[in-house]
Amino acid sequence: CDAVELYCDPHGNFPNHHPDPTVAENLIALIDTVKREGADFGVAYDGDADRIGVVDEKGGIIWGDKLMVIYARSILEERPGATIVGEVKCSKTMYDEIDARGGKAVMWKTGHSLIKSRMKELKAAMAGEMSGHIFFADKWFGFDDAVYATCRLVEILAAKRVADKGFAFSALLDGMPETIVTPEIRVECADDRKFKVIEELSDVLGDGTDDLKIVDVIRIDGLRINFDGGWALVRASNTQPVLVMRFESTTEELLEKAKDFMRTKLNMVAPGIADGI
Repeated sequence: CDAVELYCDPHGNFPNHHPDPTVAENLIALIDTVKREGADFGVAYDGDADRIGVVDEKGGIIWGDKLMVIYARSILEERPGATIVGEVKCSKTMYDEIDARGGKAVMWKTGHSLIKSRMKELKAAMAGEMSGHIFFADKWFGFDDAVYATCRLVEILAAKRVADKGFAFSALLDGMPETIVTPEIRVECADDRKFKVIEELSDVLGDGTDDLKIVDVIRIDGLRINFDGGWALVRASNTQPVLVMRFESTTEELLEKAKDFMRTKLNMVAPGIADGI
């Protein structure tokens, strides 16, 4: 294939932008280049090239959980029943798709070493995070390598084009349901308080509200609160003095109800902490 380089000369001061492929602003130049060149897709790496960001031929950003769907569909064609590990921030649609394709989807804690350890323990074919760390044990050595992850995308797209030369990269996600999902929402919370806030929040959750009933709560890493039509996550960061939140739902109205619920409950245990969400 032909590759168009963008900012490939090493420079420790990062004159173009910081090399974090999970920040949408850092992908603007990549998106523009993909559109201008008519590229099939574009990739961005972090500083040591173990994390990957991807945009499709239309310039649409494919976040980590949707990227895992692309890989999982390919892996499960060759390895039915394979185990695939994701983190608590990943979309429910990802877990549902893996299960629907005959795989075993496993949710686990956020964190590079935690995910990799769980993958090894379960002998999973692949694991990944929203951060762009994708670990392949299928045809690879179980570690995260963004260059290798790129090669897997080329392989997957090339295989599709054997039967359909016009197959578009974005079509690799055909059939995935559309949901409304937020990026990570971070609110400051002192290191000596953040885990306690999660414990106290768990005590005041109750059953939800009349129009937002809690179905269950997953406590693998923080609180992932499932309700009919979506979920809300709040967890304490392992590395920073912040609480991390993410929301997903089938409608904007439901998303706002979930935010309102989380805001109310968080402010009960830490007044004012969630006013900005």
